[in-house]
Amino acid sequence: MTQETLPAPDVAPVTPSVRFADLALAEPVMRAINEVGYETPSPIQAESIPLLLEGRDLIGQAQTGTGKTAAFALPLLSKIDLSQVRPQLLVLTPTRELALQVAEAMQTYARHLRGFQILPIYGGQGMGLQLSRLHRGVHVVVGTPGRILDHLGRKSLNLDSLQAVVLDEADEMLRMGFIDDVDQILGHTPAKRQVALFSATMPAPIRRIALRHLNEPQEIKIAAKTATVSAIKQRYWQVRGVHKLDALTRILEATDFDAMIIFVRTKLSTEDLAEKLAARGFASAALNGDLNQQQRERTVERLKQGKLDIVVATDVAARGLDVPRISHVFNYDIPNDTESYVHRIGRTGRAGRSGEAILFVAPREKRMLHAIERATNQKIEPMQLPTRNEIVDRRIGQFKAQLDAVRHTEKLAFFRELVQQYQQENELDMDDVAAALAYLVQKEQPLQPTINDEPTVQAERGQREDKRSREPRSDSGEPRQRREYSREERQEPPIGLDMKRYRIDVGREHGVQAKNIVGAIANEISLDSEYIANISIRDSFTVLDLPDGMPLDVFEHLKSVRVCGRKLDIRVDGSAGKSADARPGRNPNSGPSHKKPFKAKTKSAAPKRKAAAKQAAAPAGSTKLKLKKAKPSKKDGAGSKPPKRKP
Repeated sequence: MTQETLPAPDVAPVTPSVRFADLALAEPVMRAINEVGYETPSPIQAESIPLLLEGRDLIGQAQTGTGKTAAFALPLLSKIDLSQVRPQLLVLTPTRELALQVAEAMQTYARHLRGFQILPIYGGQGMGLQLSRLHRGVHVVVGTPGRILDHLGRKSLNLDSLQAVVLDEADEMLRMGFIDDVDQILGHTPAKRQVALFSATMPAPIRRIALRHLNEPQEIKIAAKTATVSAIKQRYWQVRGVHKLDALTRILEATDFDAMIIFVRTKLSTEDLAEKLAARGFASAALNGDLNQQQRERTVERLKQGKLDIVVATDVAARGLDVPRISHVFNYDIPNDTESYVHRIGRTGRAGRSGEAILFVAPREKRMLHAIERATNQKIEPMQLPTRNEIVDRRIGQFKAQLDAVRHTEKLAFFRELVQQYQQENELDMDDVAAALAYLVQKEQPLQPTINDEPTVQAERGQREDKRSREPRSDSGEPRQRREYSREERQEPPIGLDMKRYRIDVGREHGVQAKNIVGAIANEISLDSEYIANISIRDSFTVLDLPDGMPLDVFEHLKSVRVCGRKLDIRVDGSAGKSADARPGRNPNSGPSHKKPFKAKTKSAAPKRKAAAKQAAAPAGSTKLKLKKAKPSKKDGAGSKPPKRKP
């Protein structure tokens, strides 16, 4: 290709009246389309099919879930010469899952092409099977770049008769580091072959590939509109108060779903969450890159057959996964970018089906939520967790359904006699016997679980207003000034007492409040709360002032004290700035000192040694501090009393 720039993308509107019957596809292919039930092509299909039938090179830019596979498969299958059993079409995909999905879709479209042969080639599958199939001859090869290069190196794959090449999900191949392999593979293809490149985005390296290997391509860009996710109902729950696993369990119990994919960020999380869901009675399994290909295929097949209801997956492992049963996508961990979110929820609501996507959002992740809303041009509505009554009603309904199923399918004569015998021996009402049996059945999953309902936003607002209405008021009727433990605690230390700045490893993201910190420290070392000052709660840690001269054993004990489930791990704050421990002549990282006001009241050295031994033998939590306020210096006036603190 000699031109330096690609032509402007053709974004012509799609005529609504276009039907597959108007697109001049081969008769066997049209017969398969009618059997599948397709009538109206999607925008990318309506624009791409005529151009590919004409033999033009093509760049198609559209989001996932818009029908790109049929856009290239239908026209290129219509041009296959079945008499030549040689590779005539090569489709490159970034993942094994997508290669299998494309191969299955093309096999469906080619069901009436007599003698048609297609072979998916990917790593993880035995090389012997692929070699034997290639030796017998195939018309279409669908594969991942790495394994295609392996066969080219072995000379087991001959591309001399190739008529067309498709690069599917080109931007994903770039992200996964395959773009150089793709460039090398295209160098092995004949000069006169048709190339179709499909991608959700068009970064610079993809455009360079197009400039190098495509011949005057026609570029089609289907704008990312709400239509891509319009069939998907999107909701989010803001993580607060309830553990994510418990919240997920409650939502699963109260939701009618056929099959579901739950997305997490790491491979380890897939195994962990799948095991915990299985322990709670859900048919679930993990899908990640550590599974070998047979395990992955078995998991997907079980999901298709209804033997699994939930798959916990990472983004890469679920790439290209298309199972009609998937009615819900659950974002247990929010994705790192908006494109990943679109790819995730594209696993449901495909080919005209409806779907639902639920997203967990922590308070610090709200910015990503807004970015997702902008990218999808769609508002994501907040949701409340199912209430206790909803869970109870759901479990009772399932319990009654189980009773009906047993009554109509099982032989119960023996059990009826057994129950009647027990009832007569104990002279009981049959209702009591039935109630006892029902209690035994539901012990593993109580019909009336102990669940605290999540307060609604309106209820939380009402609680705050009620709290304000109960505040003590002055004689004038105005609320008295109340002390608030907020992000920046403004409590001042007692006058005349040296303070030192410390840092503890618990912060806002752990749900801590100043009152939690004050209560824990005051109770553990018997320190009056007025000596805990200037508390500043940050995202992942907190800094505060404590009296200078803290004994070493007290300091070590505070390290292991837990607040909100986390160890304080207290240490001197090295970034204290203008605090007391940053004064000239004092090293802020020197650790706790042993000077007043923590000095014990002793009369001689012997009692002091005895007290020290007793202190060392005492349990850590029993430490008692005796604080003494520093005496005023002569500069302040000899013998004068320090000014009283205002309440």
